[in-house]
Amino acid sequence: MGIPLTFYASTNAMGESRDIFEDRTLKRLLLFIYLVPVFGVVPAIWTLNRRDSDSKQREVSRIAVIVGMAWLLGALLLTSGVAISNAENAQGMGISLLLFNSLLTSGYFLSNFWLMVRVWRRQSLDLPGIKSVTKYLP
Repeated sequence: MGIPLTFYASTNAMGESRDIFEDRTLKRLLLFIYLVPVFGVVPAIWTLNRRDSDSKQREVSRIAVIVGMAWLLGALLLTSGVAISNAENAQGMGISLLLFNSLLTSGYFLSNFWLMVRVWRRQSLDLPGIKSVTKYLP
């Protein structure tokens, strides 16, 4: 037929198969990818579903999923509040909800950037209140 193409494994000169994610720099790059706002939640969830990932990857994935889902839930609630306030002709409340939504989104992006800096410095990623919630994720 043809030669099967695999991007996740390679063979060395001895013919031993080696996973490319065993490289420390690639694992660290994956930690940064998990912390990319909005888009990093998908690979973080994928990592949590895999059982063969290491503990640091799982820790960062848990934090990325919790922070991303908290932002999504907050943004949805604030946006629905704006829609309800516009239906009731309460314009002042709608503007304040939009302001809170922008502050929430800015805080989400800044917190992910701050977490990336902490990963870059190889510091712990302890967020107040998040550690107790992450134990419920796989």
